[in-house]
Amino acid sequence: MSYQTIKLKKEGRLAQLILNRPDAMNAMDEVMMKELADAFEALQQDQSVQVLLIHGEGRAFSAGGDIKKMVDPTRPMEIDKVMVDVSRLALALYRLPQITIATVHGAAAGLGFSLVLGCDYIIAEEESKLAMNFIGIGLVPDGAGHFFLKERVGVPEAKKIIWSGKVMQGKEALEVGLADEIVVEGQALKAGKLYAEKLLASPIAAMIATKKILHDGKIADLENILKLESESQIAMRKTTDHIEGIKAFVEKRKPVFVGE
Repeated sequence: MSYQTIKLKKEGRLAQLILNRPDAMNAMDEVMMKELADAFEALQQDQSVQVLLIHGEGRAFSAGGDIKKMVDPTRPMEIDKVMVDVSRLALALYRLPQITIATVHGAAAGLGFSLVLGCDYIIAEEESKLAMNFIGIGLVPDGAGHFFLKERVGVPEAKKIIWSGKVMQGKEALEVGLADEIVVEGQALKAGKLYAEKLLASPIAAMIATKKILHDGKIADLENILKLESESQIAMRKTTDHIEGIKAFVEKRKPVFVGE
């Protein structure tokens, strides 16, 4: 299968999925969201691949959802359709029969951060910037951001992270449990490949079986959260605060929110 916005390369039992919109810091438009969902669903059926390494082309992992596309008056984003693909990609990622490794350089924000958090092992560079920053434009996390955060840090800490929209560098992400390994700038992908080699030299079939046991029991919770995220995101897109947040972002100013 050929893709416009991602690359999927297979090398024996290892596959690499590369976000490939470097000129836009790998911001996710409708095409990328659909292609990620398609790629993950295809990998669900591929028993020959045991490790999936996910990284971004260029100077960032992913800046999140493509805000410029959200405000494009010539081709407005169809939020209902988009949320279907966002939910598809999150569910398929969580159900993958491969061990997934995210290697983060530059920014991993919004939906990009949700994608990172959905992976089994996260390697981040010290200078990387990780943020669940939907709140800045009056939205809720999607891509199972709520689910993945509470899985890693618990509900009370998840609420703090979501509500603050705080930008964390690699070391802080490690300290709060949102990264598993920190490396110096420029070394995340190399470290990811080394970890993949270590996994492939291990009894990985047993490791994958453990992942399935632990994940399958939580699918119903994940599906419910994805449903609630979709409903909430569609509703939030119509709010005064979201419209103000988008305008402020485009105009490079501080937003004035009114709680509506």
